[in-house]
Amino acid sequence: MKRRTFLQQSALLGAGALASKLSFANTTHTFPTVRVTADKRHFSSPVVEDAIKEFQKNVKNPELGWLFNNCFPNTLDTTIYDESTANKKLTYVITGDIDAMWLRDSSAQVWPYIPFMKKDTKLKDLILGLINKQSQCINIDPYANAFYNDPTKKGEWFSDHTQMKPGIHERKWEIDSLCYPIRLAHRYWKETGDTTPFDTDWIRAQENTYKTFVEQQRKDNLGPYNFSRTTSRGTDTLQVDGWGYPVNPVGLICSSFRPSDDCTMFPFLIPSNLFAIKSLRQSAEILRKINNTELANKMESLADEVQQAVHKHGIVDHPQHGRVYAFEVDGFGSFMMMDDANVPSLLALPYLESVDVKDEVYQRTRKYILSKNNPFFFKGTAAEGVGGPHIGRDMIWPMAIIMRAFTSTDDNEIRDCIKTLAATHGDTGFMHESFHKDDPKKFTRHWFAWANTLFGELLWKTYKEKPHLLT
Repeated sequence: MKRRTFLQQSALLGAGALASKLSFANTTHTFPTVRVTADKRHFSSPVVEDAIKEFQKNVKNPELGWLFNNCFPNTLDTTIYDESTANKKLTYVITGDIDAMWLRDSSAQVWPYIPFMKKDTKLKDLILGLINKQSQCINIDPYANAFYNDPTKKGEWFSDHTQMKPGIHERKWEIDSLCYPIRLAHRYWKETGDTTPFDTDWIRAQENTYKTFVEQQRKDNLGPYNFSRTTSRGTDTLQVDGWGYPVNPVGLICSSFRPSDDCTMFPFLIPSNLFAIKSLRQSAEILRKINNTELANKMESLADEVQQAVHKHGIVDHPQHGRVYAFEVDGFGSFMMMDDANVPSLLALPYLESVDVKDEVYQRTRKYILSKNNPFFFKGTAAEGVGGPHIGRDMIWPMAIIMRAFTSTDDNEIRDCIKTLAATHGDTGFMHESFHKDDPKKFTRHWFAWANTLFGELLWKTYKEKPHLLT
């Protein structure tokens, strides 16, 4: 669980030396230095620094230039730990204000830097090291979602009622935890042609990924994973004796938890199943490259099966919006209509290349998500956007606003999203996990590197493709 309280916890200043009493009312024309000073940065890339200078020089909006300088390099500045040995590149990437590495978050945090690798060998090695580290983590336990760099550490959730091991921060089974490392490895390979990471550790991680996905189709039995936690927070544990609600084994993959680390209600989480289809095909492509045809065939066959099941069971009739993707289903005919801000979400599917942005079912789903019919779409005096159960009512996630921009084909919508993000950083210069729809100064997680770097990715993409939207 990655929940944090509001602004009063801004003593967690890992994202920058920002005083909690900072008021922008007195800084109309200047912006304070909030980025970590050069001597305290964990990693520095001259190519990324050149990109920041280019952006600030050519974008005639000083606040966006300031935000880009703060946010885009935040992962490099604050979360990178080199653990390389004489024989292998290894990189440990924490999520921000929690000293643990999520497979999902770490992949997403370094993703925006991939285009810069060709001009920065050290940056390439950093990402290579993360791919290697993730393979090692998956092979410790493919059902775990977050890990420590210390393999002997027993953390705050070691008392959870599941098969915990030292070195694991949290053992919440989430489909996307095994998808994100594939996405990262595939993009790295496509950009560099380097097959170095696809060694015996990586192949074993793919075998574990396939095995885990098949187990969680639950065709013959419930599988080896169950989980419960002693907690007053219902979304932090699984119901029905730690297995979650029953499913009809129709070919979909169970995800006990969502990307928010909240439990699913119906375990067939559709956005994560769609992400898995894409990831399985990407894994198969790499496996064929390194001549592991047998496992590649299995990956592709599973992708085909899940795709057919999504089309049959994951698309439902909404009374106002027509044929749309459900958020969760159980295979018996029950389904849940909502969307969650964390990625993968239904909204973010084109960003993950899991559906085409022009797909009619997706477009209808998108209209539903951004409407009052979605119970977690909030609209207030400061902003409108998608939230989720993890933080609760009236809390909008910048990540969801960023995904709205990434998946939009409307220039005005993209511009409005960027304006909203620039206006809701709560006088900090950084993005957050969430903020109140009426008051951006009420936010969670002062230091959330994924959201920061993701916003930087949006700004850089817009600058390169549609710079007029940044004026």
